[in-house]
Amino acid sequence: MFYVYVLKSEKDKKLYIGYTNNLKRRIQEHNQGKNFSTAQRGKFSLVYYESFRSQKDATTREKQLKQFKSAYGQLKKRILNSLHES
Repeated sequence: MFYVYVLKSEKDKKLYIGYTNNLKRRIQEHNQGKNFSTAQRGKFSLVYYESFRSQKDATTREKQLKQFKSAYGQLKKRILNSLHES
């Protein structure tokens, strides 16, 4: 399985979108500062994920969320309450 995930930084409250084939390991890597783009943003919590059987489907969805404001905005509306929880 492949996963598109949304993490929320506990430090700056901003979101990070990524994809992986091992969600648990990837979150640990973010929280251990092993990802260059998130290393300075503190601990992260998982707020949302989608699973795919195809890697291509997962990467397409990740790109869609990162490149298109409308897709990102719709996702934020869908998970509004999750974004405001601790």
